[in-house]
Amino acid sequence: MNRLPDGPRVRFGVLGPEGPVLDGFTWRDGLERLGPHTVDGSYAEVTVRAAGHRLRLEFAGGPGDVLDALAESTGVIVLSVEGLDDIEQQTDLAATVRVGGIRWTVATSAPGRRIEGPATALVLAFDTEADVDLRIAPAASAPRRGAGLHHCAASPRGATGHNAAADERRHSAARTAERTSLRSTGWLGDAADALTRAVTWNTVYAPAIGRVLTPTSRDFVCAERKGFYGTWALHAWDTFFTGLTASAVDRDYARGIFQQILPYADGTGMIPNRVSDDRGRTDDRSQPPVGALTVYQAYLAGGLSPETRDTALLGTTFPALLAWHDWWPRARRGPHGLLAWGSDPVAGDSASATLDRARRESGLDDSPMYDEARYDPATRTMDLADVGLNALHIADAEALADIAGLLGERTTADRLHAEAAAAREVADRLLWDDERGGYRNLTSAGTHDPHVSPTMLYALLGGLPDPGRAATVAADLLRPEVLGGVRPLPSVARNDPGFAATYWRGRIWAPMAYLAVRGLRRYGLTDLSRPVVGDLLRLFLHEWHEHGHVRENYPAVDGENLTGFRKRSDGLMAWGGLLAYLAFGELADARPDGWRFAHPGEPAELRNLPLGDGRLDVRAAGRLTVRLDGGVLLDVAPGVVVRRYRRTRDRVTGTAEGVGDLLVTPPDGGPPVPVDVRGAPRSFTFGPDGAGDVQEGSGL
Repeated sequence: MNRLPDGPRVRFGVLGPEGPVLDGFTWRDGLERLGPHTVDGSYAEVTVRAAGHRLRLEFAGGPGDVLDALAESTGVIVLSVEGLDDIEQQTDLAATVRVGGIRWTVATSAPGRRIEGPATALVLAFDTEADVDLRIAPAASAPRRGAGLHHCAASPRGATGHNAAADERRHSAARTAERTSLRSTGWLGDAADALTRAVTWNTVYAPAIGRVLTPTSRDFVCAERKGFYGTWALHAWDTFFTGLTASAVDRDYARGIFQQILPYADGTGMIPNRVSDDRGRTDDRSQPPVGALTVYQAYLAGGLSPETRDTALLGTTFPALLAWHDWWPRARRGPHGLLAWGSDPVAGDSASATLDRARRESGLDDSPMYDEARYDPATRTMDLADVGLNALHIADAEALADIAGLLGERTTADRLHAEAAAAREVADRLLWDDERGGYRNLTSAGTHDPHVSPTMLYALLGGLPDPGRAATVAADLLRPEVLGGVRPLPSVARNDPGFAATYWRGRIWAPMAYLAVRGLRRYGLTDLSRPVVGDLLRLFLHEWHEHGHVRENYPAVDGENLTGFRKRSDGLMAWGGLLAYLAFGELADARPDGWRFAHPGEPAELRNLPLGDGRLDVRAAGRLTVRLDGGVLLDVAPGVVVRRYRRTRDRVTGTAEGVGDLLVTPPDGGPPVPVDVRGAPRSFTFGPDGAGDVQEGSGL
């Protein structure tokens, strides 16, 4: 635990044969249980194994500057209090230390013997079979500075003690976390817990740059944990997908994550694939353009109308996202004037401007789609125009246009809408393969590449086909022998010669699945998207229940064990939570024209979605009920779907279709107004006291 921004750091570990083990475990092979972890550091609990011993930690920290911690272990517990200017005094059960001019008291429940450590740290070992309680707080006479937020840093920290006051503080923090955190039950299982913990436990503090970051995986950013990237690293599309999953946990938290990668854009607007302390920047390449898509979705899901959504999120990210969007057509014009993945030459980097680096820009590193591609030095791209990239760039333009409109940038919005329409027409015409009856990547020779992956469904996300063609394409791709089945959306089709069920050659990846399902939902292909989402949710929950993992990728075949990192699947990556996020959308999905609420066909509940309006709860039982801070907004028969729902201070609007009835609460909280949709779809508008009307025809 760190007291931010300038207080002490507290770490727990165990005593190993060669000394204290404070960083030696990994989520891959040392994680036993991930408990709750609140965003504000007020409560967390985790159990790990290190040096052959089990270590359970629990803490209650913040608000304020007091941290209570509890450590339980089968070995010798080690406590390290770090970042100290001075250790003023020490007794068996207490010490006084100084950090940045503030004196802190460190009190423990058992005698600790001091062992060797850095000069700026107090390192204690506890030769006791009992649990160890810790309280660290400013000395009574010390001045208070800053907010005193405690945040989990590069390894888990523990909490509260066994004295009555500390126990009550810990229990109170746990109860508060239970009451206010995102929760799910029923068909959703505990998917909300899994999503939340994959985000919060992956948040670290990087002292070298003085920033709180949520990297791809905390295991990736520590050499002592066999990681790849020194002490901190960020990746482009990983960060945006992490921000989206975090938006279901806390709006401010998500805004901070979205902004983490943006300052690293170069002078041309390119956001690099990766930036890290010891591996540097990937100045030759970027990653898939999903920034505006994810930011806009998080914005929509942050309120029931523009009045309560997070406009600050749009304002702070729009300039960088627009510059990145405009970079693509300048830098990545490939065959036939379409976009293609590429890599620019960088002085001193012999691996730049190669096919391997262009593949990495796609984010799909070893995908069979690029096995036959070549690098074209003239265009600095592959000689293959990519369906996924072109569709994503069109969808990016649409999202940016909507954001620009909300920010009052009408000229920019009009320009982006026009560009999206023009690009859509060209991409639809050139990327459509009449022979195969679907969208395919296009070679520089003018032939369509036969490889198939879920990126072909991105054509729907970009709005390329008409509704009839969209339904045909989706049904064909989702056949069991292609991309369907009980483990749907492998990263390459099962009947593709390159399918190998490994890494990007066949594993199931949540980001790819998310984008593909978004395409299906754009066309209202619920009969196709719902079973896909359900199968992905079962896969997600099985791995969570069996191993406590939210995976980097998931097996596309039965019987494969991904717990070893040699299998190329990290055990705790926030973007794996996108599979849970998709399932949440079956009950409550924020869309540009308003919210969609629907019964998933099975009992389910989603509680404490963080909106600017309050906390939203959606419960599917005999009926579907939607509540805001406990008050019912909608009471809906299971056969009715509500779309385009918006709620402002003086008006509630929406449309309903299906068979059944619903009760709509007016904006002033007056008596619910009944709406019967048994005969035909209905659109409704209600003001205060239920004044308004219901009309036949939803305009869907």
